[in-house]
Amino acid sequence: MPSQVSHLRRDLESLKRNLLFVGKLALSELSKALEAYDKRDVSLAQQVADSDKLLDQKEVRVEEECLRIIALNQPVAQDLRYLISAIKINGLIENTGDTAVQISRRAAFLATKPPLPIELDINSIGARVVEMFDRALQAFVNLDELEAHQVVDMDGEVDGYYRANTNKLITLMEQHSDLVEVALQSMHLVRHLERAADRATDIAQQVLYILSGDIVRHRNAV
Repeated sequence: MPSQVSHLRRDLESLKRNLLFVGKLALSELSKALEAYDKRDVSLAQQVADSDKLLDQKEVRVEEECLRIIALNQPVAQDLRYLISAIKINGLIENTGDTAVQISRRAAFLATKPPLPIELDINSIGARVVEMFDRALQAFVNLDELEAHQVVDMDGEVDGYYRANTNKLITLMEQHSDLVEVALQSMHLVRHLERAADRATDIAQQVLYILSGDIVRHRNAV
């Protein structure tokens, strides 16, 4: 029935706006966590943990909205894939918020310690991860296949940053036992950034699934 189709379209548009809002909350948390690290700002790091409660609440509401739309409209084909992916993306966004909190905790700790005597690329990695996450959200909003593929391709660059910085930190710990704690916290921070990049990649892969129905996340698995 045309009226039912129209109602489903309105519900999907509302869902998209709400999911984008949750995504922007997570993006803000991630950006603030990185700013807290860069500025060595403990109070800003605490703001990230405080704001995560709102993200968690919104994430639950979006999931409930997805389930309601499925139950009332019984969608098929791309609409059903859209809703299934929306539930998964919603969870990935919430995970990214949790990751931002972990980064902020490391940033707060590192702010109380002298800087390490090596140059790390954390700001560069962070900027790239924020870009990936933002572009993944836009790929979802616009169902943009090209944008989604570009986000997936960016993940390798972040992996390279992660490996290079991890190797630097391992070498530092081997040479300076007194810096092990600070180096380990820095390593955890870099690892959380790499995980945030993985979440952005997962979101982009969900967009590709919506468009094609092809599950691509394990395509390159051995």
